[in-house]
Amino acid sequence: MREIDETEFDSLVASGDAIVVDMWAEWCGPCKVMGPMLEDISAAYEGSVGFYKCNVDENPQLARRFNVMSIPTLLMFSDGQKVGSVVGAMGPDRVVSAVNKAFGD
Repeated sequence: MREIDETEFDSLVASGDAIVVDMWAEWCGPCKVMGPMLEDISAAYEGSVGFYKCNVDENPQLARRFNVMSIPTLLMFSDGQKVGSVVGAMGPDRVVSAVNKAFGD
């Protein structure tokens, strides 16, 4: 998973690709727990869904723009539009279910 910031976010979303953005922070314990799990899940979607990380402390305008009030939050985009989100720590089954629901699998 590649780290992105506000400067590249809009062009990434505008590409129309299916993407998941993990909104996280260094101090967030649940975020640290989910990180390796998301890395593993992203490998299963390689070529169909891109997975990215965005640090909310370093990109506060982006967090405000999408009303990210709690982290971790996963934001899902397709065809330039937000198509889903899930908030809070979760297991791999819930992440896979949310991704599949957002992208119509």
